[in-house]
Amino acid sequence: MSSNPPAAKTAPPPVTAAAQEVYARHRKVYPREVHGLFASLRVLGASVLLGLFYFTAWLPWDGRQAVLFDLPARKFHIFSLTFWPQDFFYFAWLLIIAALLLFYVTALAGRLWCGYACPQTVWTELFLWIERKIEGPRNQQIKRDNAAMSASKFRLKALKHGIWLLLALYTGFTFVGYFTPIRELAGALVAFDLGPWETFWIVFYGLATYGNAGWMREQVCIYMCPYARFQSAMFDKDTLVIAYDEQRGEPRGSRRRGSDPRRAGLGECIDCHQCVQACPTGIDIRDGLQYQCIGCAACIDICDRVMDKMRYPRGLIRYTTEHAVAGQGTRILRPRILVYTLLLLALGGGLIYAIGQRTALDLDVLRDRNSLYRETDQGRIENVYTLKIINMEEQPHRYRLAVEAGASGLSTLRLVKGGPSVTVGAGEVRNLPVAVSVDRQELRQTVNRIEFVIEAEDKSELRRREVARFLGPVAEEGP
Repeated sequence: MSSNPPAAKTAPPPVTAAAQEVYARHRKVYPREVHGLFASLRVLGASVLLGLFYFTAWLPWDGRQAVLFDLPARKFHIFSLTFWPQDFFYFAWLLIIAALLLFYVTALAGRLWCGYACPQTVWTELFLWIERKIEGPRNQQIKRDNAAMSASKFRLKALKHGIWLLLALYTGFTFVGYFTPIRELAGALVAFDLGPWETFWIVFYGLATYGNAGWMREQVCIYMCPYARFQSAMFDKDTLVIAYDEQRGEPRGSRRRGSDPRRAGLGECIDCHQCVQACPTGIDIRDGLQYQCIGCAACIDICDRVMDKMRYPRGLIRYTTEHAVAGQGTRILRPRILVYTLLLLALGGGLIYAIGQRTALDLDVLRDRNSLYRETDQGRIENVYTLKIINMEEQPHRYRLAVEAGASGLSTLRLVKGGPSVTVGAGEVRNLPVAVSVDRQELRQTVNRIEFVIEAEDKSELRRREVARFLGPVAEEGP
């Protein structure tokens, strides 16, 4: 038998708070219903955004849907404007503006986007409203969830989830209605004649809405949204955030209504935990600024109501800045805000001007690569091109076609094949072969710059000019 003593058992490493947060079982958050200024603003914002989403798809415009992204036809209708794949840079331009606007709002006033306009927040608020209407306020929901299953509980849960699913599927239907004309989509749905792709995307987006807004809720904001992780890079001590005034509130403690907290050696926070109960992500704002805070200001509304009942001044929790809480001055117009403002004004103004000056006609010139040039029996040099004419309007036009010498000075330049006019239908892409010739004796260089000009006969503002190259041999000098 071995005489060696048994090895001492080492204690397992302590479980950190971060590890507990990652591995702890998720606990459902039951946000308390809140009334107040910011709650009213959230309801107003959600109503406007949901109304725009659900009803804009049904708006008619000049015999078609007002907003329709027609992918098969490669046309994107937004009221009176029609965009084509050639206009994709406008979309990229708009995305740059949207990103800068998000940075601007975040640097100025924190996570206003998350609290008032993010689709996750908007649909979650709608689903929470339905849940309260069916299952009652927060305390009733908690009591019912902790109770055993009963016929009444099953009925309420089934009703809630049934309405959630119908709303989610209608959301998916509306989303697909922006890509397939929604009236045609509705007719196909009633006739049980939906195509496989329409069915797939309606179910996909419907289940995504049901899962995100009904089940995952704050987990999307805390764990899945990348914005929560990098927002701190855009904050500074002059950014408006939701903050708890620790100097006023501490030390916490309960007391009678209207009592003077100084006599009891207490701060103004009565430790009622209503700010925690109202938070849709379940955090305690009194612990300081946290990345989980979505800036919805529900804690401000409910804390102000508590302060009113206690006859204390409002603002224990408020929109403020770190400098203001520390008793220092706040600078709203600081360099980064000025830079963002100037960039947004320049980019926004440029986009509006570019769209306003946009011509609903496009012209591309492609040279025939099978031969550089050819010489005719009349001693002229001829180049062959293909003109790609895109009529981006909703009515056909007849266009006049011409070729100009421009800076090359080729006075004998002629259009010998194709034109002088061509009709292009509404939304049509027309490929037109053309040939251009010039007297060989006039050529002084192998590459010459020429210009094709196209103009609508019935609408002079539809006019495009495109530069092309004319290739040929250099004429021999005379004796």
